[in-house]
Amino acid sequence: MALGRPLKLTPEVIQKLEVAFIAGCTDLEACCYADIGKSSLYNYCNDHPDFMERKETLKNQPIMQARFIVQESLTNGDLNTANRVIDRKEGQKIVQTNVELTHEQWLDSLE
Repeated sequence: MALGRPLKLTPEVIQKLEVAFIAGCTDLEACCYADIGKSSLYNYCNDHPDFMERKETLKNQPIMQARFIVQESLTNGDLNTANRVIDRKEGQKIVQTNVELTHEQWLDSLE
């Protein structure tokens, strides 16, 4: 049994990790996909800070793709997408208030 640091990650393992990160996987999910332990990933990131930065960039790709799809839908005049964007952006500005009604007031409002 060998002691010490684990073997360096192979290019094939790195590629599997990148594919998983592009899909939006967490570190644990990417490690499962690449069949390595989390400590191997973290050790590799510590030894290769450029990969750690790339990993975080790749993890944001699904969000970027979604933004481009929304933008394309807006460019194509998709009314549903436009309404959702406005609701999301403008909805943050609306302050909700709770109104309490008595049973009688509620019944009166139905008439």
